[in-house]
Amino acid sequence: MGRRRAPELYRAPFPLYALQVDPSTGLLIAAGGGGAAKTGIKNGVHFLQLERINGRLSASLLHSHDTETRATMNLALAGDILAAGQDAHCQLLRFQAHQQKGNKAEKAGSKEQGPRQRKGAAPAEKKCGAETQHEGLELRVENLQAVQTDFSSDPLQKVVCFNHDNTLLATGGTDGYVRVWKVPSLEKVLEFKAHEGEIEDLALGPDGKLVTVGRDLKASVWQKNQLVTQLHWQENGPTFSSTPYRYQACRFGQVPDQPAGLRLFTVQIPHKRLRQPPPCYLTAWDGSNFLPLRTKSCGHEVISCLNVSESGTFLGLGTVTGSVAIYIAFSLQQCLYYVREAHGIVVTDVAFLPEKGRGPELLGSHETALFSVAVDSRCQLHLLPSRRSVPVWLLLLLCVGLIVVTILLLQSAFPGFL
Repeated sequence: MGRRRAPELYRAPFPLYALQVDPSTGLLIAAGGGGAAKTGIKNGVHFLQLERINGRLSASLLHSHDTETRATMNLALAGDILAAGQDAHCQLLRFQAHQQKGNKAEKAGSKEQGPRQRKGAAPAEKKCGAETQHEGLELRVENLQAVQTDFSSDPLQKVVCFNHDNTLLATGGTDGYVRVWKVPSLEKVLEFKAHEGEIEDLALGPDGKLVTVGRDLKASVWQKNQLVTQLHWQENGPTFSSTPYRYQACRFGQVPDQPAGLRLFTVQIPHKRLRQPPPCYLTAWDGSNFLPLRTKSCGHEVISCLNVSESGTFLGLGTVTGSVAIYIAFSLQQCLYYVREAHGIVVTDVAFLPEKGRGPELLGSHETALFSVAVDSRCQLHLLPSRRSVPVWLLLLLCVGLIVVTILLLQSAFPGFL
């Protein structure tokens, strides 16, 4: 796979850890920060406006939401509500974007992004709004509820996700507990111990089943707080008696052209760093019985993050060495796109451009677009050109021509054949 460069779409004034794309508005939402350390590095959530200018996809900062002393490490999106993992807390944000009426001048003080909040207040105590106007588009962001979601000695929320109808969200962190909350009140409805040690990732399926992966080398399927089954990826894959693997990420995805179909995708990485690292693996699972369908190697670079395109056609991967790749989800075999060390440092999140809403308009003639963010503060764009395919009418014409030529050859070789 050849070396190439990915275009830099945006550079933030702080390390970036989380990424979401709103399909209705086409807003790219990137979040991160330097944390509570007094290094002068800010913390915030940036809302970027995606546009096609001269045939190219570009991003401009529409709104900067200040998160004070808390860096946002993970994000989930449900309509106009963002769930942001900040230290041991989950903070809900609501954003509203609409076209500006008339020729209003940009509000004075928009750089301040709303009233200053007093430092030291707990996230749940803050409830403020900030508004920005930019080239005819207005964006308002306000803090909603916040709640502590992790209670270990060094608490940290590591992952958050919404259920299929956006009425619940699930969180996991360093204490190994899954906690489920109502939206938007953040009233806790469920809590149970899922793993011994940190939860690395979790995914909620449309039937209410929850998949969790942890540092204890286990991946489990839950129905509420009842264990349904544990995943065993090596049942039809390679076995390494001397190399323990752990699950790094999990995501549900649709089955293309099968509206009722569901797949689960997981990434397995070596549990320990070795001088000669063994390969990492991708596994596709049946989303109903959770049996492994296929497992394929995805190279020797350690995978850091995973995402699935809206239709379930593509998988996006980021690595700890900064590389980005796009795979075909169905076969897991063909790597359609690869940029070695695109960021040069760990890729913290990847997200596909949605295939609905403003997605097709922004995508242009490309087949898909993947965004990646990293600790280097950059957001990069990875475009997959449309693969060349032969039109159906041309195939039919070739078939007819082949039949005619065959008949003529038979007629010349065997006179009176027809």
